Amino acid sequence: MKVIKYPAKEEWKELVKRPHLDVSQLNATVEGVLEDVRNHGDEAVKRYEEKFDHAHLDSLSVSEAEMDEAEHMVSAELKHALELAHHNIARFHESQKFEGSKVETCPGVECWQKSVAIQKVGLYIPGGTAPLFSTVLMLATPAKIAGCEEIVLCTPPNAEGKVNPAILMAAKIAGVSKIFKAGGVQAIGAMAYGTESVPKVYKIFGPGNQFVMAAKQHVSLHDVAIDMPAGPSEVCVIADESSNPVFVAADLLSQAEHGFDSQVFFITTSEEMISKVVKEVELQLERLPRKEMALKSLDNSKFILVNDKQEAIDLSNAYAPEHLIIATSDYEAMAEKVINAGSVFLGNYACESAGDYASGTNHTLPTHGYALAYNGVNLDSYNRKITFQHLSKEGIRSIGKAVVTMAENEQLEAHANAMQLRMESLGER
Repeated sequence: MKVIKYPAKEEWKELVKRPHLDVSQLNATVEGVLEDVRNHGDEAVKRYEEKFDHAHLDSLSVSEAEMDEAEHMVSAELKHALELAHHNIARFHESQKFEGSKVETCPGVECWQKSVAIQKVGLYIPGGTAPLFSTVLMLATPAKIAGCEEIVLCTPPNAEGKVNPAILMAAKIAGVSKIFKAGGVQAIGAMAYGTESVPKVYKIFGPGNQFVMAAKQHVSLHDVAIDMPAGPSEVCVIADESSNPVFVAADLLSQAEHGFDSQVFFITTSEEMISKVVKEVELQLERLPRKEMALKSLDNSKFILVNDKQEAIDLSNAYAPEHLIIATSDYEAMAEKVINAGSVFLGNYACESAGDYASGTNHTLPTHGYALAYNGVNLDSYNRKITFQHLSKEGIRSIGKAVVTMAENEQLEAHANAMQLRMESLGER
């Protein structure tokens, strides 16, 4: 944990930098695997599954028998939790449905938008150090609500060739169409290019390690859309003297246990709060099964003391965190000033874990500063807005002359002619 007191604004640019990774060798590896999957389909995917996940697979598809087996392996308590989370996620995303309306921009000219679901989407669900069955709900639920015709899910199997049963249970609850045993770069390639078993999709969603992120960005150049660019997960907590240091420490550690390259960013107006939180982090850390991973992540963490709350929110906006927890007494006033963040948690009781699992908001969010320009996954992520327009004869009279004039001045005579012919048919010049 690096403690920084009253940094000058000129230092902020350096403060908000994420750990830099040399990805030159990584990209070469990723491109090689992707090309192999493009050229050799299922055979290449199975080969990489044996190499990386140590699973010998006869088939990539998850069978109905495996789905039934998984349902019996998931406890009633977990199944109930999944159903509760699904209900809340569905309720929140249902509220985002787009209702377009026709607008008459001028007499005889009507314009409108229609929201149309992406037909085929691919979901990538990590299954390594932590099988993220919650991400199945976060990605598949809005896809189903949007009306995507085909929802394809890829997730790595264990060495016995089995998929985590909670992932399969979540997929069933959320309405996934097809599930395949494929992880890492080979899974991204399979969904981007299509194989004998895995359908080609039009957009890929989901988190992953550095290799998965690099693969997603590579295939997005020419072959398929992706949800967003992303890096390691992160949280920023803003606290004042009224905050609960036990809660703050728990929130920082809940993020730190994600992975070695996760980052926590703590901003406070109280020097005493820094001391309390550091002490509490050390106490809680000892009880964590993933202590070593959290410790490594904390090497990237920054605890920053600032002069006042305006400076705190300005620094947070400069950092543009994936998750932002505002645990101050005036969290509502502070929230009004947030302009760069993926998802915001307000007050002492809104822990990041609530949004990660069951409050209803989506946990697939922009990281690595991408919150400056991207939002998290929502219902619109699975739709396209198609625009429509209709011109009547009156519409030609309303805008015809302006269209011709503008087209001629851009030296696009065929554009001008298309409108001019219609005007002449109506006796207009």
